[in-house]
Amino acid sequence: MDKYFVDSNVFLRFFTADDPEQQKRAQEIFLRAKAGEIELFCGPPVFFEISWVLRSCYKVPPTEILNRLEAMLAVPNLHVFDGDCVKQAISLARESNQGYPDAYIAITAKNERIGVASFNRKHFSRLGVKLYPFH
Repeated sequence: MDKYFVDSNVFLRFFTADDPEQQKRAQEIFLRAKAGEIELFCGPPVFFEISWVLRSCYKVPPTEILNRLEAMLAVPNLHVFDGDCVKQAISLARESNQGYPDAYIAITAKNERIGVASFNRKHFSRLGVKLYPFH
């Protein structure tokens, strides 16, 4: 069976429908995966990029961004590298009303039992992580 790493632009064309031809081709790859014809893969950078592009370029509300990231996790035959952290980060972002990228950093730090060094103290303090004490 053929295997493919899916870039963020494929998901973005599917979600935004801003290019009907590319949306049709994106839908095709997901339908082929659902049918078990191919296996798909992606990882955290794809989720970061989608989150950023939807927020910055398409002005999608944060809750809808998280809904779309969750929908990606449900794509049949899509394997997500570090998928448990991705899933936990989506949940934390939803619970804390913070962005997905910061939630992913916080979850990773918590799972590794380490703190976070960031000048973005306001957001990270809401995510329950130990912060480096900049002086």
